[in-house]
Amino acid sequence: MNAVREIPDLIPTRRSLLSRLREWDDQESWQDFFNTYWRLIYEVALKARLSETEAQEVVQETVISVAKQMPGFRYDPARGRFKGWLLQITRRRIADQVRKRMQASGASSGHPAETLNAEHIESVPDPAGCDLEAIWDEEWEKHLLNAAVENIKKQVRPEHYQLFDLYVIQKWPVRKITTTLGVNAGQVYLAKHRVGSLLKKEIKKLEGKMT
Repeated sequence: MNAVREIPDLIPTRRSLLSRLREWDDQESWQDFFNTYWRLIYEVALKARLSETEAQEVVQETVISVAKQMPGFRYDPARGRFKGWLLQITRRRIADQVRKRMQASGASSGHPAETLNAEHIESVPDPAGCDLEAIWDEEWEKHLLNAAVENIKKQVRPEHYQLFDLYVIQKWPVRKITTTLGVNAGQVYLAKHRVGSLLKKEIKKLEGKMT
């Protein structure tokens, strides 16, 4: 698994977002929501061919939209999961950015390709145009794993996670790990078992919270 890339430019966005969410009482929950989903929304927006600035705007506006709609939100499995609901909101915010770009550039019906992309992105029931649903599913799974890994790091000793990371994620041979870190093979296998078990449980827990 590749290392999660840092995007420091989003820090001001996060602060302004939280200040705009003050009318909702549970700031800790909103911070947790933001930490869980912002990177997913951001990466999907980038893959929808938005700029970094536009993608940051999508993150902020998506979370604000969720906050506004959450008081009336009722979970109904028959109507779909939260994952799909969040995708619909994200898609609309991406469409907003596409429209803003087109308006700023003076685009009109004389630019059918751009217009078609905007229509496809905005069309909630039919994501086929830019395959946003497939992008969302791929990023969802990746970010679920990343979120679980970050949580696990807080629960285990750093040296144990390092052994797990090198052996399981980075695919180092056991001999290379033992030689480089001065540990024995038993320690490597034990770290794999313990951290791996915790990771599976964490993924399962997050799947329950995120879907």
